[in-house]
Amino acid sequence: MKAGNPDMKTLGLLRHAKSDWDDMATRDFDRGLNDRGRKGASLIGTHITRHGVKFDRLLASPAERVRQTLATALPDMEPEFDQRLYLAGTDTLMEVLREKGGDADALLVAGHNPGLQELLFALVPPSAEDALFDDAANKYPTGTFAVFKLAIDDWADLDENCGTLVHFMRPRDLDPSLGPEY
Repeated sequence: MKAGNPDMKTLGLLRHAKSDWDDMATRDFDRGLNDRGRKGASLIGTHITRHGVKFDRLLASPAERVRQTLATALPDMEPEFDQRLYLAGTDTLMEVLREKGGDADALLVAGHNPGLQELLFALVPPSAEDALFDDAANKYPTGTFAVFKLAIDDWADLDENCGTLVHFMRPRDLDPSLGPEY
């Protein structure tokens, strides 16, 4: 399914999968995925492919854990890495989307929290909050994929309160063994 509505854009957000904290000497930027992260990335990648949105462009943080997530989850998509997306906040995420959206109907952004979850809060107005939004607002864990419909016809018009969360999936929803460790 192509996003296709000229008065509507589609935005996907993918948080990198679970990162490896075994070597504390590794810089944050260079940290890769652990085994759980690789499994979660594979599951969420299959889910994204089957979900049905055909993303025109993939914008991504160049951090190693994002690179590994994408190589596992979406090996057929060619990411466009942008240094500004590394640990980006809402203002930077919106700036990159406005700048790089171009004529794409559907964009997928791969990056980090807290920025991705903060973007959720910025995009969805209180009138569009629902049970799906509540799940995403409660926790946006590693490997999570969310899809928004945006009431804009040009990425340059992206602003707060223009979105509706239409899909939210966590790796643990696909395999409960990937849920929180207690």
